[in-house]
Amino acid sequence: MICRKSDIESINIAADYIRRGKVVILPTDTVYGFSGIVDGRHYSYHTDEKIFKIKGREEEKPLIQLLAKPSDIKKYTRDVIPDNLLSCWPGALTIIVHTFAKDGNFKTTGFRCPGDEWLRNVISICGAPIYSTSVNKSGFPVIGNVTDIKKEFGKDVDLIVDDGDKYQGRPSTIVKIHEDGSLEVIRQGDVVVDI
Repeated sequence: MICRKSDIESINIAADYIRRGKVVILPTDTVYGFSGIVDGRHYSYHTDEKIFKIKGREEEKPLIQLLAKPSDIKKYTRDVIPDNLLSCWPGALTIIVHTFAKDGNFKTTGFRCPGDEWLRNVISICGAPIYSTSVNKSGFPVIGNVTDIKKEFGKDVDLIVDDGDKYQGRPSTIVKIHEDGSLEVIRQGDVVVDI
């Protein structure tokens, strides 16, 4: 199915598909992204595995998780996140923190609270973070042309939300919080971070 972001019901349509464990393509504040709900206590859709299969990507590299509001990150990590980082949200900043893995150990997860209000509303209705990764086959350029996206991935996903062609400017900034609380800029992108 395809709907336009400008349609009145687009937020509810996107959220409905995502809550039912479907893989969708959504416009973000940077580029189009494959998205699916992050598994929780009451459901296990494994949408990350579905996205890896569509992209042809190895599963060792985890997907970024998008949040509805900045304070939501405190639900998923005990890391102390400096105010100067949180003040950059909503925006094109990914913060990598320590989260609990199913085996009881720690793992690292990248979170972002996107700058696009429409997308934040979708995530809010879903009631859980959603995965996001660029629309392309692994190792190939990101696709920003909607016609090309439909042609390449229309049969692989359940919904595409059309917001016109989107071509990435500067990528998001990525900052990692280490176990000792120190910060490392992994990639300096659109948001300038002074650490």
